[in-house]
Parts: sequence; C-alpha cells; structure tokens
Amino acid sequence: MNSEPKGTLFEGGAVVTVDDEFTVHDPGWVHAVADRIAALGPGRAPDSIRESVGRRIDASQAVVMPGMVNAHTHLFQTFFRGLADDKPLLDWLRRCIWPGAIHLDRESARLAALLGLVENLRTGATSVIDHQYIHVNDQIDDAVCEAADELGVRLRLARGWADQNYEPQLSESADVILERTNRLRDRWETHPRIRIEFAPLIPWGCSDDTMRATLDQAREWGVGTHIHCAETLTEIEMSIESRGVRHVEWLDQLGALGPDLQLAHSIWLDDHELDLIAASGAVVVHCPVSNMYLASGVARLLDMRARDIPIALASDGPGSNNRQDMFEVLKTTVLLQKVHHLDAMALQPEDVIAMACRGGARAFGSPAEIGTAEELGRLEVGANADIVVVDLNTVSASPVHRPVSSLVFCCSPADVTHVMVGGDLLVDDRTLTVIDEEALLEEAHSVARQLFKRAGIDSRLTK
Repeated sequence: MNSEPKGTLFEGGAVVTVDDEFTVHDPGWVHAVADRIAALGPGRAPDSIRESVGRRIDASQAVVMPGMVNAHTHLFQTFFRGLADDKPLLDWLRRCIWPGAIHLDRESARLAALLGLVENLRTGATSVIDHQYIHVNDQIDDAVCEAADELGVRLRLARGWADQNYEPQLSESADVILERTNRLRDRWETHPRIRIEFAPLIPWGCSDDTMRATLDQAREWGVGTHIHCAETLTEIEMSIESRGVRHVEWLDQLGALGPDLQLAHSIWLDDHELDLIAASGAVVVHCPVSNMYLASGVARLLDMRARDIPIALASDGPGSNNRQDMFEVLKTTVLLQKVHHLDAMALQPEDVIAMACRGGARAFGSPAEIGTAEELGRLEVGANADIVVVDLNTVSASPVHRPVSSLVFCCSPADVTHVMVGGDLLVDDRTLTVIDEEALLEEAHSVARQLFKRAGIDSRLTK
C-alpha cells in the first residue's frame, strides 16, 4: 500500500513534535509525502499544500504525535494473558510460560504476533521490539516477521537465546544460535521495516563464551543486543553467587556495554552500575506495568535521568501486564515515580512522551540500518512519516487545558483514530485497513484453544 503521490495533510490538531525543544503547534499541521514528513508548522497549512494533497485529515480537537516505540515485548504471549496474576517472575516462567511455549508452532506464533501487533498499532506504537525467545522449531521467527510484513509495522526482532540453566526445549547451543540467526537475517535484511538483532535472554541463562560470540557477530553486522537485566532481586543474588558480580558489572567484563546495548527492566542497579551504563551510552528499557504486575520493584528512573542515561518505554509481554497499552505505560511511568519518591514533580508528561518516542527511537534505531534515532520518534521535516492521531474530544479528556497532559493522563487506545507508518495509513478513522480484524480475533481464539489443550494447561480457553 502506498500513500497518494501528493501526500496526506493532518490539520487542525495540537501537533506534539517531540523535537529538541518539545515544540507544540496548537493548532498545527503536518504534511506527509511518500514515507517522509515534507513540512509542518503552526496554524493553518499554506493553501498551496491544502489544495494539492491527495488526502486531508481533520485532526481538530485531537493530538497529532510521532508514532511511539514499544521497546520490549514478547508477542507470542498474547495467547498467555491472565495466567500469572499471582506469581513472581521465576515461578511464572516455570509454571505458565514454559509449559505452553514448548507447544507453539508456526501458525500459532503468526496469529499471536498478528494479534499483538494490531494491539500495538491501536495504542499508537508504530515500531515494536519483540524479544522472541521461543525456538521449538526454526519457523517461528519467520512467522513473527511475516506478521509484521503483512501489517506494515516496523519490527526489530530481537532473537532471544539461552544456552544454560533454562528450559531444555527452549535452549540452544552457540553454533545453533549463530547459524539460525544468520539465516534469519539473510532472509529479512533487505526488508524496509524489519531488522534482526541478538537477544541473550537473561544473564543466568547465558554463558560467557556464547555472549562474546553473539556480541562479536552483532557488532560485525552493525546491529544491537537486547537483554533482560536486573529485573528481580533474586536474579541479582543468583549472579553474585554464581559469578561474583552484579548484572551490569558482568556485562562490563564481557565488553558488552555500549550504545548498541538495550537493557530491559534494569530495576536492581546500584550506583556503580548506573555509572557504567551512563558512561557506555547503553539504553534502559523501562517496563513499569510489568514490574508492578510481577512485584519486581521500581526502577531508579530519576537517578538514570540525572546521569543522562537514555530511557525507552515498553509494555513487556502480554503474559505479564496483561496489555500492550502504551498510554497505560505513559501514565504508570509518571505515577509510579511520583508515589515512590513522594514527589509530585518527579516526572512530567513531556518527560514520558519523550521516552516513548525519542527514547524508543534510540532503542530501536541503529546508525548502520533503517530507523535511526534521527528518523523515528519526532515530527520534523525529513523524519519518517510515522504519525498517530489521538482524539481528545471525549468525556475522559474534555475540557482540554494542556494537550500533552491529556495525552498522558486521560487517553487510551480507544482514542487512537489514525496511525500512519512510513506514509501508509494502517488505521484510518479507527478502522484497520490492512487485515480483517474480526476474522483475526476469531481465528486466534480457536488456535489458542488448541495450543492450550496440547500443553495441558487449565485455562478458560480449554473448557
């Protein structure tokens, strides 16, 4: 699908640019041509643009903003919602995730990913980092990429791996990891919106030698490395007992720290680890709803910000959230820091919007590849035409005194009316344009029921 030759004009709304000055044009306009933003500004668009465009979208009483980046999720877990309401992380893995995941096949993986990516689109996330660590067969990774290709979203498939201390059916040797990831990358590296990177799963599941091998390969390719880090106190204690160091100290010893490293969660960090991250330029991916859901802890966001550590935001997987709702993530990020520090000024709406857009772009982008931080996460001339319109003319948001405040504290996925990715309108007036959403839901429900029956997991789907 291609946008009209003369582009699309979004007009009349509050344009939240998320540029370096966090400029808001209220009202303002944005002109997208092909896959880029051609022009934007305050007030009314020039008549020459208004008269020449192929499509004008009235964004009055709405926010026009950059597409957000969901910088850490597990798309297969859309089939696992609600199974972990009373379990901490390690118990949840052993009792809920592993028993079901080993029965995943190509079709269930594709449908779970489609469902999860549609959910992301409807919450204003145009780019997604999927930490995909289920490899019971070599077709599942391709199925996830095919789902992203079908929808037209931007996907960075962070191919997860573990080679020790993990569920045997979900573990791989170093040779297998490198060979399978290399083949996967060969199949998708020319795709305009999909890229592959390495994703060591958790420090206690990854050997030093395989870490070094995948890091070397990632850097040779010019791609990133994505890892769960310091998510629970128990895992820190495990690391100290087995290796004598904490998670970030271990990564530093391996030479892993750098701007190409994405650290998901990063809750249980001491001052020395924060200093190491800051010096390296690594990105922290904050998942507040999941951290609260699993009772994992509260990340030290204010200390990170004081050190200028880049912070991205994410939902985490639907198995530990149970939604992929970036509006919920925005609001929770602010509120969690306010109550944790007993400080109403701890974070402001602008701070978290910047994390979800600019910070997310920093996590998603790579200078050697598509989607650099300069092209995503902002509305500026030359940036990718990844644009989201959010309705503020609702009973939950009106009257609107400050659009950025309404966006963070009042809005939900139901308020997203338009989503454009690379110039293509994937959601148009709240309607998904690329697939039959109702048919997807029906098929996904049926296949999920079959999956859980094979796994022998007692859930409402199997009854």
